Amino acid sequence: MSSTPPAPTGPETTGVKHTRFEDALGILTGTFVVSLGLYLLESVSAVTGGTAGLSLLVSYVAPLPFAALFALVNLPFFLLAITKKGWSFTLRTGAAIALVSAFSVLHPAVFGTVDLPPLYGVLAGNTLAGVGLLILFRHRSSLGGFNILALIAQERLGWRAGYVQMALDTTVVLVALTVVPVTTVLLSALGAVLLNLVLAMNHRPGRYTGY
Repeated sequence: MSSTPPAPTGPETTGVKHTRFEDALGILTGTFVVSLGLYLLESVSAVTGGTAGLSLLVSYVAPLPFAALFALVNLPFFLLAITKKGWSFTLRTGAAIALVSAFSVLHPAVFGTVDLPPLYGVLAGNTLAGVGLLILFRHRSSLGGFNILALIAQERLGWRAGYVQMALDTTVVLVALTVVPVTTVLLSALGAVLLNLVLAMNHRPGRYTGY
């Protein structure tokens, strides 16, 4: 008699599909959490990675609101999403981008200008952004841009999305040296690493089977 235990079966291995309501609520929750994190980062004039971080960076030097910049920066990535990820993922991502843009207007209207210690703003902001992105990924959505590239690299090449995103985010943070003080950039780099560690540790092939 073999001593090898039988392979597990059931929802744990086959995956349990999210309902449409769960997907809608997940995307709404994820975008709210991400936007709150971005609000904390903007409150301390910090940056982060991805198209959200790039939009924040541009907003510090251009007379355009973050919401408009975030939508514009993501436009070129939609063609990639359509061809590589399909219409369902693309439409969910479009909805997520629109919601983050809307929430980015809501938070300042509710809280006004907040005075936070830079270290707290950077760490809390990036942690919230990482958790929010994780929720979006698990509901077949993203915030476009680098998220799309990272997810494609994970699916096609087996590279962890968090590590791919970390490399791309580091580039954005380094570019920030031309706009914000060095100390803020160093804090932002620490925050970007924290954000992507959240993704790398919690979003990897085979660990999560829901879809």
